[in-house]
Amino acid sequence: MAFAGQVTWITGASSGIGAALSRALAAQGAHLILSGRNEAALDEVAEQCGSALVLPFEATDYAAAARAADQAWGWKGRVDMLVNNAGISQRSLAVDTAFPVYERIVAVDLLAPIALTQALLPRMAERKSGRIVMVSSIAGKVGSPLRTGYSAAKFGLFGYSDALRAEVAGLGIKVHVIAPGSIRTDVSRNAITADGSRRGVSDAVIERGLDPDVAAGMMLDAIAADEREIIMGEGMEKEIGELRRTPDALHDRMAAVVAAGYAQKMDEGAPE
Repeated sequence: MAFAGQVTWITGASSGIGAALSRALAAQGAHLILSGRNEAALDEVAEQCGSALVLPFEATDYAAAARAADQAWGWKGRVDMLVNNAGISQRSLAVDTAFPVYERIVAVDLLAPIALTQALLPRMAERKSGRIVMVSSIAGKVGSPLRTGYSAAKFGLFGYSDALRAEVAGLGIKVHVIAPGSIRTDVSRNAITADGSRRGVSDAVIERGLDPDVAAGMMLDAIAADEREIIMGEGMEKEIGELRRTPDALHDRMAAVVAAGYAQKMDEGAPE
């Protein structure tokens, strides 16, 4: 059991992938911290998991996220793994979409996970241990129609995570990014449309997608195997994700640049 005894914090834990990951980690004996907006739904997941610390907060309330980080770390004196899973999708053409929709998506899908990661990162660095997991999307590797804002935010998670991974490789912190394709969740129903309203209906491809509990097991196996970029999908989704996979050699090269003193040289004013 790779995660037995590990303190794992999951956002977006009230349903879908987050709830499935919670159940799978509980089965391995992990200590769970569950976050999301819906406290009643989080309590239900906690009951399914045996026991857990429930920390509800709105993802874009960054002050609340910082307070939650203090509570999460104080619970057991550490957080071994943070899974930034909370997010919102989109179903609208760019030409029809109001700009506040983009602001909302970027706030939830990009800035919120960065804020929570930054709140924990110094503590993980001091402890020289930890895993940070970002749940992106195949749409974060390949720009997807009707998802311009969603793709922008999910691409951003890869950029932040790749740069962070290079910086913390020597600090005992591992960074993983998951790019799921279609998984049977309410992601399409909860997606926002051109005016910011909830879509309310699902996609046929989502309804035919992977069972979330199966997907959660696959994700955890990949994390335990220290895969840095985890492409989750079937058929064309898997194919296009793999076409855009970042080679491990490139991740290694960027970490080597940091190890060779890149940051220190920048501090000294050396040219790039």
